Amino acid sequence: MNYNLVVALTIVLTTALLFFYRGAPFFIFSKREPPAGLKFVEKCIPPLIIATLIVYCLKDINFSARPYGAPHFIAIAATVGLHLWKRNSMASIFGGTILFMLLSRVF
Repeated sequence: MNYNLVVALTIVLTTALLFFYRGAPFFIFSKREPPAGLKFVEKCIPPLIIATLIVYCLKDINFSARPYGAPHFIAIAATVGLHLWKRNSMASIFGGTILFMLLSRVF
């Protein structure tokens, strides 16, 4: 088989599958109410993902050497404070990330 044909078929098939599995929820639930289980997942998954990311970010802190995890905990506190103040997830995430990057360069 021709290499260019294989590449073109791969792109077309990948595009079709991506369109299908990204669009399937809209096609399935456009005319009816989503099931209760899906509403539960929609409500609970974001906090679980954030908690997982926090644990992952804090797992390698060396508390016996300077800066003793200070940039991490200051950035987490600032992220929580920013989120409680503005109630905007993107502002909280970007603000905390930028603050952490600045603090990790300073300490």
